[in-house]
Amino acid sequence: MKFTTTPDYVRFASPLGPMLAAATDLGLCGLWFDGQRHQPDMATWHLAPQHPLLLQTAAFMDAYFAGATTPFSLPLDLVGGSPFQQAVWQALLQIPRGATTSYGALSQSLGRPSAVRAVAGAVGRNPVSVLVPCHRVLGMDGSLTGYAGGLERKTALLQLEGVLI
Repeated sequence: MKFTTTPDYVRFASPLGPMLAAATDLGLCGLWFDGQRHQPDMATWHLAPQHPLLLQTAAFMDAYFAGATTPFSLPLDLVGGSPFQQAVWQALLQIPRGATTSYGALSQSLGRPSAVRAVAGAVGRNPVSVLVPCHRVLGMDGSLTGYAGGLERKTALLQLEGVLI
Protein backbone atom coordinates (compact mmCIF):
# COMPACT_ATOMS: atom_id res chain seq x y z
CA MET A 1 0.00 0.00 0.00
CA LYS A 2 1.33 3.41 -0.96
CA PHE A 3 -0.24 6.40 0.74
CA THR A 4 -0.54 9.87 -0.79
CA THR A 5 0.43 11.46 2.54
CA THR A 6 1.61 10.12 5.88
CA PRO A 7 -1.50 8.69 7.55
CA ASP A 8 -2.91 9.72 10.88
CA TYR A 9 -4.12 6.85 13.03
CA VAL A 10 -6.02 5.86 16.13
CA ARG A 11 -6.57 2.61 17.98
CA PHE A 12 -9.91 1.60 19.49
CA ALA A 13 -11.55 -1.44 21.04
CA SER A 14 -14.05 -3.70 19.30
CA PRO A 15 -15.82 -6.90 20.36
CA LEU A 16 -13.47 -8.82 18.04
CA GLY A 17 -10.31 -7.26 19.42
CA PRO A 18 -8.44 -3.97 19.17
CA MET A 19 -8.59 -2.17 15.85
CA LEU A 20 -6.46 0.42 14.10
CA ALA A 21 -7.93 3.05 11.78
CA ALA A 22 -5.85 5.29 9.51
CA ALA A 23 -6.71 8.31 7.38
CA THR A 24 -5.06 10.55 4.82
CA ASP A 25 -6.30 13.88 3.49
CA LEU A 26 -8.41 11.91 0.98
CA GLY A 27 -10.26 9.71 3.48
CA LEU A 28 -10.08 6.52 5.51
CA CYS A 29 -7.16 4.53 4.10
CA GLY A 30 -6.99 1.66 6.56
CA LEU A 31 -8.91 -0.35 9.11
CA TRP A 32 -7.29 -3.43 10.59
CA PHE A 33 -7.63 -5.74 13.55
CA ASP A 34 -4.48 -5.82 15.68
CA GLY A 35 -2.16 -8.48 14.31
CA GLN A 36 -3.97 -8.73 10.99
CA ARG A 37 -1.85 -9.81 8.04
CA HIS A 38 -0.69 -7.17 5.57
CA GLN A 39 -0.69 -4.25 7.99
CA PRO A 40 1.71 -1.59 6.69
CA ASP A 41 4.67 -0.23 8.59
CA MET A 42 3.40 2.57 10.83
CA ALA A 43 6.81 3.92 11.92
CA THR A 44 6.20 7.39 10.44
CA TRP A 45 2.45 7.65 11.05
CA HIS A 46 0.94 10.25 13.38
CA LEU A 47 -1.19 9.26 16.37
CA ALA A 48 -4.29 11.46 16.07
CA PRO A 49 -6.88 10.54 18.72
CA GLN A 50 -8.97 13.66 17.91
CA HIS A 51 -8.97 13.28 14.12
CA PRO A 52 -12.63 13.85 13.07
CA LEU A 53 -12.76 11.09 10.41
CA LEU A 54 -11.08 8.58 12.71
CA LEU A 55 -13.48 9.45 15.56
CA GLN A 56 -16.42 9.00 13.16
CA THR A 57 -15.01 5.67 11.98
CA ALA A 58 -14.64 4.39 15.56
CA ALA A 59 -18.21 5.51 16.35
CA PHE A 60 -19.49 3.84 13.17
CA MET A 61 -17.73 0.60 14.10
CA ASP A 62 -19.25 0.70 17.60
CA ALA A 63 -22.70 1.02 16.00
CA TYR A 64 -21.92 -1.71 13.44
CA PHE A 65 -20.92 -4.16 16.18
CA ALA A 66 -24.08 -3.21 18.09
CA GLY A 67 -26.15 -4.31 15.07
CA ALA A 68 -26.76 -1.03 13.24
CA THR A 69 -27.27 -1.46 9.50
CA THR A 70 -26.59 2.08 8.32
CA PRO A 71 -24.08 2.01 5.44
CA PHE A 72 -20.67 3.61 5.91
CA SER A 73 -20.77 6.90 4.02
CA LEU A 74 -17.49 8.59 4.92
CA PRO A 75 -14.77 9.04 2.27
CA LEU A 76 -12.39 6.19 1.54
CA ASP A 77 -8.84 6.55 0.24
CA LEU A 78 -8.10 3.39 -1.74
CA VAL A 79 -5.66 4.95 -4.21
CA GLY A 80 -2.66 3.23 -2.59
CA GLY A 81 -3.44 -0.05 -4.32
CA SER A 82 -2.65 -1.00 -7.88
CA PRO A 83 -5.36 -0.29 -10.45
CA PHE A 84 -6.30 -4.00 -10.35
CA GLN A 85 -6.52 -4.00 -6.54
CA GLN A 86 -8.61 -0.84 -6.61
CA ALA A 87 -11.03 -2.47 -9.06
CA VAL A 88 -11.36 -5.51 -6.78
CA TRP A 89 -11.91 -3.32 -3.70
CA GLN A 90 -14.56 -1.32 -5.55
CA ALA A 91 -16.28 -4.59 -6.50
CA LEU A 92 -16.25 -5.64 -2.82
CA LEU A 93 -18.14 -2.46 -1.98
CA GLN A 94 -21.00 -3.72 -4.17
CA ILE A 95 -21.62 -6.83 -2.03
CA PRO A 96 -24.58 -5.92 0.20
CA ARG A 97 -24.77 -6.66 3.90
CA GLY A 98 -26.18 -10.14 4.47
CA ALA A 99 -24.96 -11.38 1.08
CA THR A 100 -21.87 -13.29 0.04
CA THR A 101 -20.10 -14.10 -3.19
CA SER A 102 -17.26 -16.37 -4.25
CA TYR A 103 -13.81 -15.48 -5.53
CA GLY A 104 -14.80 -16.98 -8.88
CA ALA A 105 -17.99 -14.93 -9.11
CA LEU A 106 -16.07 -11.82 -8.13
CA SER A 107 -13.49 -12.40 -10.86
CA GLN A 108 -16.35 -12.98 -13.34
CA SER A 109 -17.98 -9.70 -12.31
CA LEU A 110 -14.69 -7.91 -13.03
CA GLY A 111 -14.53 -9.43 -16.52
CA ARG A 112 -11.46 -11.44 -15.50
CA PRO A 113 -12.77 -15.02 -15.15
CA SER A 114 -9.32 -16.60 -15.24
CA ALA A 115 -7.88 -14.24 -12.60
CA VAL A 116 -9.38 -15.95 -9.54
CA ARG A 117 -6.03 -16.21 -7.74
CA ALA A 118 -5.16 -12.58 -8.46
CA VAL A 119 -8.60 -11.50 -7.26
CA ALA A 120 -8.13 -13.54 -4.09
CA GLY A 121 -4.77 -11.87 -3.54
CA ALA A 122 -6.29 -8.41 -3.90
CA VAL A 123 -9.15 -9.35 -1.57
CA GLY A 124 -6.61 -10.51 1.02
CA ARG A 125 -4.75 -7.20 0.82
CA ASN A 126 -7.86 -5.08 1.29
CA PRO A 127 -6.67 -2.25 3.56
CA VAL A 128 -10.10 -1.31 4.94
CA SER A 129 -11.40 -4.41 6.70
CA VAL A 130 -15.11 -4.75 7.42
CA LEU A 131 -16.05 -1.50 5.62
CA VAL A 132 -14.74 -2.81 2.29
CA PRO A 133 -16.39 -6.17 2.96
CA CYS A 134 -13.79 -8.75 2.00
CA HIS A 135 -15.27 -11.00 4.71
CA ARG A 136 -18.29 -11.53 2.42
CA VAL A 137 -16.20 -13.51 -0.08
CA LEU A 138 -16.35 -17.30 0.33
CA GLY A 139 -14.90 -20.30 -1.44
CA MET A 140 -16.70 -21.61 -4.53
CA ASP A 141 -18.46 -24.25 -2.44
CA GLY A 142 -19.56 -21.68 0.17
CA SER A 143 -16.80 -22.60 2.59
CA LEU A 144 -14.98 -20.09 4.74
CA THR A 145 -11.59 -19.44 3.25
CA GLY A 146 -8.76 -17.08 4.14
CA TYR A 147 -9.33 -13.85 5.96
CA ALA A 148 -6.38 -11.64 6.94
CA GLY A 149 -8.06 -10.98 10.30
CA GLY A 150 -8.59 -14.69 11.01
CA LEU A 151 -11.42 -17.09 10.19
CA GLU A 152 -12.98 -16.70 13.64
CA ARG A 153 -13.45 -12.98 12.97
CA LYS A 154 -14.77 -13.68 9.46
CA THR A 155 -17.34 -16.04 10.96
CA ALA A 156 -18.34 -13.51 13.61
CA LEU A 157 -18.72 -10.71 11.04
CA LEU A 158 -20.88 -12.84 8.76
CA GLN A 159 -23.05 -13.97 11.69
CA LEU A 160 -23.46 -10.34 12.80
CA GLU A 161 -24.68 -9.54 9.30
CA GLY A 162 -27.18 -12.40 9.34
CA VAL A 163 -25.33 -14.83 7.09
CA LEU A 164 -25.85 -18.42 8.19
CA ILE A 165 -22.60 -20.35 8.24
